[in-house]
Amino acid sequence: MKQLPIMQVLPDLKKILSASTAAVLIAEPGAGKTTGTPPAFLDEPWMAGKTILMLEPRRLAARSAALYMAACLGEQVGQTVGYRMRMDSKVSRHTRITVVTEGVLTRMLQSDPSLGDVGLVIFDEFHERSLHADLGLALALEAQSVLREDLRILIMSATLDAERVSALLGGAAIVDCPGRTFPVETIYAPAGNDAVLEQSAAAAVRRALAEQPGDVLVFLPGEREIRRTQRELAGGSLPAGTVLRPLFGQLPQAQQDAAVAAALPGERKVVLATSIAETSLTIEGVRTVIDTGLRRTQVFSPRTGMPRLTTVPVSKASADQRRGRAGRTAPGVCYRLWSREEHARLPEDNVPEMLETDLAQLALELALWGVPGPAALPWLDPPPAAPYAQGAALLRQLGALDAGGAITPHGRSMAALGAHPRAAHMLLRAAALDEAPLACRLAALLQERDLFKGPADQGSDITLRVEALLAFERSGASGSADPAALRAVQRESRGLLAQLKVAPETMPGDLSRIGLLLSFAYPDRVGQKRGDGAFLLSGGRGAAMREGQPLARSAYIAAAGVDDRAGQGRILLAAELAEADLLLHHADSLTEERAVFWDKESGSVKAHRRTMFGALVLKETTHERPDAEEIEEVLLSVIAEEGLDMLPWDKGTAQLRQRMAFMHTVRKDWPDVSDEALLNTLGDWLRPYLQGMRNLRDLQRLQLSRALEGMLDWNSRQTLDREAPTHITVPSGSRVPLDYSNPGAPVLAVRLQEMFGQVDTPRIGMGQVPVLLHLLSPARRPMQVTADLGSFWRSTYFEVKKDLKGRYPKHYWPDDPLQAVATSRTRPGNK
Repeated sequence: MKQLPIMQVLPDLKKILSASTAAVLIAEPGAGKTTGTPPAFLDEPWMAGKTILMLEPRRLAARSAALYMAACLGEQVGQTVGYRMRMDSKVSRHTRITVVTEGVLTRMLQSDPSLGDVGLVIFDEFHERSLHADLGLALALEAQSVLREDLRILIMSATLDAERVSALLGGAAIVDCPGRTFPVETIYAPAGNDAVLEQSAAAAVRRALAEQPGDVLVFLPGEREIRRTQRELAGGSLPAGTVLRPLFGQLPQAQQDAAVAAALPGERKVVLATSIAETSLTIEGVRTVIDTGLRRTQVFSPRTGMPRLTTVPVSKASADQRRGRAGRTAPGVCYRLWSREEHARLPEDNVPEMLETDLAQLALELALWGVPGPAALPWLDPPPAAPYAQGAALLRQLGALDAGGAITPHGRSMAALGAHPRAAHMLLRAAALDEAPLACRLAALLQERDLFKGPADQGSDITLRVEALLAFERSGASGSADPAALRAVQRESRGLLAQLKVAPETMPGDLSRIGLLLSFAYPDRVGQKRGDGAFLLSGGRGAAMREGQPLARSAYIAAAGVDDRAGQGRILLAAELAEADLLLHHADSLTEERAVFWDKESGSVKAHRRTMFGALVLKETTHERPDAEEIEEVLLSVIAEEGLDMLPWDKGTAQLRQRMAFMHTVRKDWPDVSDEALLNTLGDWLRPYLQGMRNLRDLQRLQLSRALEGMLDWNSRQTLDREAPTHITVPSGSRVPLDYSNPGAPVLAVRLQEMFGQVDTPRIGMGQVPVLLHLLSPARRPMQVTADLGSFWRSTYFEVKKDLKGRYPKHYWPDDPLQAVATSRTRPGNK
């Protein structure tokens, strides 16, 4: 311990935490911060005999750190130093340093917000920025602010934006500690686009064993790739004395210890590890690192509605952490199985889980904590508003939150399980039905990768996956399923069974209830058959499955996996759901809806009563008679949707509307009868005339002119007749109709001879608007268009006269039109 670089800065760190309640420690790899820091504070006066909690993101690192610190004290783990993680705990009443994993810290804070017996909370490797780490820090800061002013908080990392973290901690001091590392040469050795991962990794191992001294650490995405690479290496020629050591989180502890321990004399060790070896672990003897550049991480999957494991490229920061593993005890080499160009395109750092995951679980934890939302707590990166609102809405649907957003007793039970809310709700409902053994296996299947290579290989029916898992549990046979995936699902399901106090060997009974259990987890994804493999989901979305699958014939399904495409999605995983189960076990979620609607096929208003589950219509009756007000509302909405053309616009009604539109151009206080205005005010001017109507035929009998006139009082009607007349009497004595189809310029189409003697253009609209004269020939063909009759007589008439006299020699074409007698005949006096 004395040789660790961390020892150089511990005195300063002690002074800071004796005078303040927070600090940030940036310690380079090899500094010894994880195992050297916690013991140093046990005897500080402000500790007053209290305990230390250290959050370690990874289970293996947590266990290793506890074991190492205990060994340094000459004790067994569980005495002064212990650890607590899901389904594994080594603590006693003597334990003063407890290394915990993320979910455990959240549960401890929720059960005792004051952390009464804790003096210091350490967040190690905080740069990994998991959701639970961010949540744990937010809750700890809240506890410190409200309940425990004396609680100390220490943030530790090798790579971190220290200034931002310091600001979150109220300006906490930052301590830098150099590491104990040796130079590492980086060799870029791209494997090629078509290369198989395990083959590339095995080839790189053989090269490293031939070119470099010491042991080799290989970073692979997960257990499946580790097992395949191990088989690839075991099947080929390796130097004598080479031993292969897998290292991943679910590996038995003895095998983990063997991977971390120094190789025996005469042996060279090749450690095939996941990202758990990236930080907080020193693997003895490693001089070479081979990095495949991939990592397995949990991200929110819209397909399943829950976090799901996926493989993504590492960030530059992670790649540097991995590279540093080769220089912990001596100079080393790092082979990167990608090119320099590819390295330049890697993201600088991992995206905080808070910004890319489902936030339903976070919303549940905050409700359990008793705050109205994220704004009540301090965050390094606040939860995004939209995903958080989506998560809270799901919790209300699952019965975890009430309408006001407060946690319910059922929500408290869900939170106690620690599983995703969808899975937790399913497990609790299943336990009440004695179906916990089946539900635990389903929950595990949903949170791990698919047992089969792809949904297309084995169809969408999740029942096939359950059957494969049960066969594996009975006989160990994997069939066409992935053995590594089967083992992971089995471990997860056994852990869930233990939480529900069910014996791990208890086998499920009736597999036909899989669809019912899935419907508890996915009430928004109950599907109703539309035909040809298409389904309407209860959340309102359409989805379909590949043709030819037996499941496509089901009347109802519960979909656990739907792809992320917009529009009609593709169903990847589902199970058949019996209608009787839906009606019985979701009775509290069924709604009765009485609706009055327009039936396009019959062109009439009808009423029906529906039993609804979300967007699904489970039962429907259409024999009810709607009342008059309901009918009127539907008719108005149909007209608003279909448009005014549904109404009987005869010639007279159309002209009335045009005249009213003209008056609106003259005086803005007149009613606006444009399409937009009439549609926006349908209820005001049309409703009184819809009484007794219920179908399209009735609408055609509508006295539309009366409805329009109803918009005018008696004085306005008189003004309309006077200032927007239907006809104008011209000098010949004829009553000529006005055309108001263009309200801004009404047209009077009249034969030129009938206007002789008229000096000025007729005007309407309180004398403000001259009519637009279309002067016609005796054959009623347009000869001239003018709004200035006087000017026409003085000039243009004489040119027009020549043409007319030639075409119509029998007609009367006077030299002085203003003194001539107007006539509607060939000549004045003719009969």
